[in-house]
Amino acid sequence: LSLRVAWRPDRLCDEVQEVVYFPAAVHNLGEQLKCTYIEIEQVPETCAVVLSRPAWLWGAEMGANEHGVCIGNEAVWGREEVSNEEALLGMDLVRLGLERADTAEKALSVIVDLLEKYGQGGNCTEGSMEFSYHNSFLIADRNEAWILETAGKYWAAEKVQEGVRNISNQLSITTKVDREHPNLRSYAKQKGWWDGLKEFDFAATYSYLDTTTMLTSSGRYCEGYKLLNKHKGNIAFETMMEILRDKPSGINMEGGFLTTASMVSILPRDSNSPCIHFFTGTPDPERSPKLIMEIVNN
Repeated sequence: LSLRVAWRPDRLCDEVQEVVYFPAAVHNLGEQLKCTYIEIEQVPETCAVVLSRPAWLWGAEMGANEHGVCIGNEAVWGREEVSNEEALLGMDLVRLGLERADTAEKALSVIVDLLEKYGQGGNCTEGSMEFSYHNSFLIADRNEAWILETAGKYWAAEKVQEGVRNISNQLSITTKVDREHPNLRSYAKQKGWWDGLKEFDFAATYSYLDTTTMLTSSGRYCEGYKLLNKHKGNIAFETMMEILRDKPSGINMEGGFLTTASMVSILPRDSNSPCIHFFTGTPDPERSPKLIMEIVNN
């Protein structure tokens, strides 16, 4: 048995996406770490990671570490205002989670702790175009997977228990909230987004979605869910690659923003078997050659 997970970032069409490897490292006490925009405290040890990232920034759109933890992120928007002030980007949080955690849930904890301490914000493009957003994350290891979705410093997380699950540019956690920011609900009440009486629905409360139609309306989230559900119970890594190549659904995007890279990971539950990661090295996964990476636990 194994988990199969996949990601694909949509970036500006002239942006270079690179696949890079950083070995495990030991760091000096009190050392500072320069992320894309800000410096934060470094930890004593960091894990070996392989990342797919826009070449201009420190963080990554997606990647994996030596312990079989994989993370990818998506841009999301909602009622909470996006901050243009320079803080941690969602891509920084992807890399920090991979460098600092040996399980998916620990990576989730790393990300939300850093979010609370440093916040998220700043321009997510290299040029003069201003483009900022909140972030959602798909976090997986050999044994479990989590969805983490944010609105400023507030967040909700859902543990994926079975079947298929996807994220795509919208809040998607509804009433199944397994972990959350301690003030998530009180802040929503304060803002008038939730009356405190009806069942709490994160996506409906923190965005403008009608979550009752989320899986039937048009859009990449719904189309991605349909493609995954079509193959539910029989998903091989080739299946994930085919889904990432799909253009009618909008998953494989073309235009001013396009799919600049893709990643598919096989995460065997047997710890004696290595995790295998497939990356594309050029835009458009329909035509891109594959790079194969294997990170063996030291």
